[in-house]
Amino acid sequence: MSGHKISVSQTAGGIPVVVENIPDSESVAYMIGVATGSRDETEGIYGLSHLLEHTVFRETKTMDSYQMAKEIEGAGGELNAFTGREMTAFYGITIKETADVARRIVGDIVANPLINENATELEKKIVLQELSMIKSEPDKYIHDLFSMILWRGHELSQDEGGDEKLVAKMTYKDLREYYDEKYLIPNLSVYAVGAVSEEETVGWAEETLDCMSGGKRNVRTNPPMPESSYEFKAHDSDHYQVAMGFPSYGSSHPDRTALTMLAAVLGSGTSSRLFQEVREKKALVYSVYSSVEQNSDASSMGTFMSCTKHNVIEAMETTASVYSNLIKEGLEKGELERAKRLIKGANVRAMESVENRLYRLGVNHMLNGSTEGLEQRLAKIDAVTEDDVMRAAEDIIRTDRMNVVVLGKDERKIRKYDSSALAL
Repeated sequence: MSGHKISVSQTAGGIPVVVENIPDSESVAYMIGVATGSRDETEGIYGLSHLLEHTVFRETKTMDSYQMAKEIEGAGGELNAFTGREMTAFYGITIKETADVARRIVGDIVANPLINENATELEKKIVLQELSMIKSEPDKYIHDLFSMILWRGHELSQDEGGDEKLVAKMTYKDLREYYDEKYLIPNLSVYAVGAVSEEETVGWAEETLDCMSGGKRNVRTNPPMPESSYEFKAHDSDHYQVAMGFPSYGSSHPDRTALTMLAAVLGSGTSSRLFQEVREKKALVYSVYSSVEQNSDASSMGTFMSCTKHNVIEAMETTASVYSNLIKEGLEKGELERAKRLIKGANVRAMESVENRLYRLGVNHMLNGSTEGLEQRLAKIDAVTEDDVMRAAEDIIRTDRMNVVVLGKDERKIRKYDSSALAL
């Protein structure tokens, strides 16, 4: 960890450039982030950000997708991208001696995509298969459903993949119009991790992206505080997926780290309360865990379970009792320290990968301008007290804000379940 340096600068055109140099690293990773995502889409174009992310890889003014693949793999690297609710990002990773290849191709994808009819139609077929695949994987689909139900009526409810029927109707003209509006300064940011230099990264960004000026930031509204709800969604899977959770803090909230520790106490690892109570003692579920999904102005803390239909109701009620007992009885001796070490260990292991470092650096900077490094992150975890965790618990775990989604075969008892039994 020591010796790592995170620098923050900008190009002559005003593009933020965040660089984390890692001494002795043998690899490099470069990312261009665009401050637009699914929450910025309007009615009729749900899924356009994701389709555009796919399509720009098809062909640029200088190369097609096969040429990109040959060059990046010949350089010992890989290309990838992702679309989130608040950002779209494109990145390349190579060994350090071929860093110029990663920079050149990532820059070309963002700055020079052709976005023609053939590329768009081909990529639509792939994206539609991806959307279908997600729905056929209920353990993943439940996360999308939970966000859709929790943030209902607000842009955060719009999942990254979008609406299949709308995606099928999109044209290359739709994508080009969106690109020309969104893929401009001040929506662009640049990140680099590994055997990288600030000077070289800034120079690349200026040469590649500074000409892309004239844009404006998306106008976003904070989500209203959602009320409690219970939803059942029919699915042909024999196994049921359950999501139970609450709205929570924005990314700049002072109790954000305490929230992470709260979720860890509840459902991170096999020693967590939920794993022990719901799985080990009662054998009600195959899997159970809690996690936090973070956005800039709000987050959610959710518990996700997988079980057979005979166990769904008891699993939910046991989970509710675990929530309630934490509020009433507080933390057990040593429980917070155990959770801290678990989360610190996960952070340390993740940061051994330049790809994970790049992702964390880019997402955190896009969410709230944060450029904290691993040492700062670990120090924040260490600083969390039992009082902090209990304050977050009392603030977040509330009956009037609990949202529950069950996904599985139609079963009247589950569909008509009276969720007032889950009152805390």
